[in-house]
Amino acid sequence: MDTPKPHLAARMTGIAPFHVMDILARAQALEAAGRDIIHLEIGEPDFATPAPIVEAGVAALRAGHTHYTGALGLPALREAIAGFYATRWQVTVDPARVIVTPGASGALLLALGLLAGPGDEVLMADPGYPCNRHFTRFCDARAVSVPVDAGSGFQLTLESIERHATPATRAVLIASPANPTGTSISSGELARIHDWCAAKGVALIVDEIYLALTYDGSEHSAARWDDVFVVNSFSKYFQMTGWRLGWLAAPAWALPYLERLAQNLFLAAPTPAQYAALAAFSPATLDGLEARKAELRDRRDFLLPALRQRGFAIPIQPHGAFYLYADCSAHTDDSFHFAQALLEQAGVAVTPGLDFGQHQPQRYLRIAYTQTLPRLVEAIARIDDFLAG
Repeated sequence: MDTPKPHLAARMTGIAPFHVMDILARAQALEAAGRDIIHLEIGEPDFATPAPIVEAGVAALRAGHTHYTGALGLPALREAIAGFYATRWQVTVDPARVIVTPGASGALLLALGLLAGPGDEVLMADPGYPCNRHFTRFCDARAVSVPVDAGSGFQLTLESIERHATPATRAVLIASPANPTGTSISSGELARIHDWCAAKGVALIVDEIYLALTYDGSEHSAARWDDVFVVNSFSKYFQMTGWRLGWLAAPAWALPYLERLAQNLFLAAPTPAQYAALAAFSPATLDGLEARKAELRDRRDFLLPALRQRGFAIPIQPHGAFYLYADCSAHTDDSFHFAQALLEQAGVAVTPGLDFGQHQPQRYLRIAYTQTLPRLVEAIARIDDFLAG
């Protein structure tokens, strides 16, 4: 006799798995069997966390900094983050408006938990980072996926927002530079969207996780307005993925509610990671990070034309992050099966577009340039053999 299982919450039907994790699992199985796999699927830099950050984390552990901080984070780190806005982006942010979170995911969950609930809608670009829509669903709200393409730089525009907004619209979510496309929104377009949101009483959430990894054009932060929810992270530019540390710069009115949510959702971000992150803003660390950023740009500048020459359409040069969103329709009408075959036959792992939304996902692959230049050269050689076979 079968034992009855507990009933699943309805929200689970709207939260899909990461298909890239299937690719990763198969890639790891092939590696375990002795195959050499070039990993261009996971959104994680190949660099180790900079030594000064690691040393600060070790020192914190040895000093006994293993207890909780306040829910909003270590005061010294909140001040350091505010200082980074001032020096990097010439923006004044009150440290009191900065909340340190367990990764950018914690920051996004706080913002959506505050703003979205049953019957509410959050507008976001499609393609886009899947957690944006899944977190919205977790809050029992509806993610309104707005199709974007090369015509708008794969970014929302005020006109597209106006076409999709309804009385239920509670927030607009922008990512710049974006995952998976690497494209950025212009300062002027973001200002137009900000002004529309402010006039309509709609919250604006801006994901700036990759902002410091902008290669082309100026880095402009939405934190120049004090009524915007700005999400950022120590994972990408600062290369602290496993430390699980991010932050949210929020409007002053929201702080009491966000603190209450933080206390209940995760209590506080990891204490040793917070102490380690204090070293992220030292001149020596930043110099090293800028050198690594230059290396990432060199990788993009090799891989982008190489893929275009092989029939992968990438109409816009990505401004930042470390992704190329490549149209592979010249080679296949099913990017998921193409990615599977590329892995099995050539040992190159990439992410199918299916992870990033419903707007023509079968046409696209996300290719992360998170391997060294020699490995990227080898990846192109393997792709040549795969396409020729």
